[in-house]
Amino acid sequence: MPVERHTIAVLVANEPGVLARVIGLFSGRGYNIESLTVSEVDEANARSRITIVTSGTPMVIEQIKAQLSRPVPVYDVHDLTMEGAHVSRELALVKIHNTGEDRIEALRIADTFRARAIDSTLQSFVFELTGDTGKINAFIDLMVALGDVEVSRTGVVAIARGTGLDMPLVRRNVTKRKRRQPATGD
Repeated sequence: MPVERHTIAVLVANEPGVLARVIGLFSGRGYNIESLTVSEVDEANARSRITIVTSGTPMVIEQIKAQLSRPVPVYDVHDLTMEGAHVSRELALVKIHNTGEDRIEALRIADTFRARAIDSTLQSFVFELTGDTGKINAFIDLMVALGDVEVSRTGVVAIARGTGLDMPLVRRNVTKRKRRQPATGD
C-alpha cells in the first residue's frame, strides 16, 4: 500500500497533559509526526487546536484518526487531506552567513520568494518566509548553496477552504458596538 501524507486538525481541551497524551498515541504505536503545531484558539472555553502532519498507509491513517478520537479531552478530529481543499502554511526564519556577491544573490532570491530580511549584519541575514512546505524547502535549498544556513520553522498550520466551519469557536461575538445617543438637554 502506498504511503500518504496527511494533515490532521484536532480540537482539544487546553489543559495540562493533553498534548503529551496526543503525542503518546503516535510514539506508542511507532507512528511518525512530521510536523506539530498547537495553540489556544478559544480562551473562553479553554480549547486548543493541534495540527499534525503525518505519513502512513491509508489503514495507518485511519488508525491514527480513530486513536485521536478516543481521549476524553478531544472534541473533534478532521483529516483535512481527505475532507477536501485546505490551506496550509509554515513560517520559517532562515539565517544565512555569507559575504561578497553571495550576499547580493541571497537578497535577490529572498525578493523572488517574498522573504523579508528582518535582521542584517555585515556577515549575515535573517529572512522571514511564509508559505507551503515546498516553498520553504526550495528557499532553504537555494540559501544553502550560498553560505552556512541555520533554520527555525514553526511547522504546518492548516484550515479547510470554503464557507463551512469544521471546527467553529463555541463562543460568539455577541457584543456589538452601539452608537452613542446624543445627550439631550432637558
